[in-house]
Amino acid sequence: MPQRISVARPPRYVCSSILQLKRLADIFTQNPLLEKRPRNYGIGQDIQPKRNLSRMVRWPEYVRLQRQKKILNLRLKVPPAIAQFQHVLDRNTAAQALKLLNKYRPETKAEKKERLTKEATAIAEGKKKEDVSKKPYAVKYGLNHVVGLIENKKASLVLIPNDVDPIELVIFLPALCRKMGVPYAIVKGKARLGTVVHKKTAAVVALTEVRSEDKSEFSKLVDAIKTGYTDKHEESRRHWGGGIMGAKANAKQEKKRKAIESAIKI
Repeated sequence: MPQRISVARPPRYVCSSILQLKRLADIFTQNPLLEKRPRNYGIGQDIQPKRNLSRMVRWPEYVRLQRQKKILNLRLKVPPAIAQFQHVLDRNTAAQALKLLNKYRPETKAEKKERLTKEATAIAEGKKKEDVSKKPYAVKYGLNHVVGLIENKKASLVLIPNDVDPIELVIFLPALCRKMGVPYAIVKGKARLGTVVHKKTAAVVALTEVRSEDKSEFSKLVDAIKTGYTDKHEESRRHWGGGIMGAKANAKQEKKRKAIESAIKI
């Protein structure tokens, strides 16, 4: 019988693959005028690429302290008396309160001198001082002064900042205000209250009286604080704060939990 001659089949798509290789060769053919200049990142050589060096920075002590304090406040259990300072008055109501307080800023030294001079002149002329200068309505500030006003139930509204340091100075004020039935609110920033009374910071400010034209606005503000702040955070002020662990601790706990579950299944 005649033997069969097996002829090797040419591979498929040979032509197309060769064309593709040629095209790629044309694309990647380097221009002989452009010379390769590889960078050397050794010591004293090329400049290193930009990196995030924040973890290597030696931060100032005050920055480290405030960061450590923040972490400790998150990690440790915080008693309810301190934890309530995390719940602050909402932004819009706080803006309304500060707008009203700015109408009752205390007198500057120059204004006080001018008023007293007018009163003295009026008394010398045989007039009453009330005819020349009206009774000044002003925001009351100073911790001891405001505490006295609250105890005597003369304060109409008390604003306490949330960042007083040490917090022990004002920690009793919310309880005192509730006992005496004085409306109060915790607001963000002791510096904001300080600007109202011409100081850098203020531990507490209070309003005792307002002018007749501002009484409706003041009553609306007090109602908004009672409904939107006092009643809203009534339950939360009894709860402990803190106890929030970091990502590493949570990952460890999750790993431990999974290991226990797998051991139980076996």
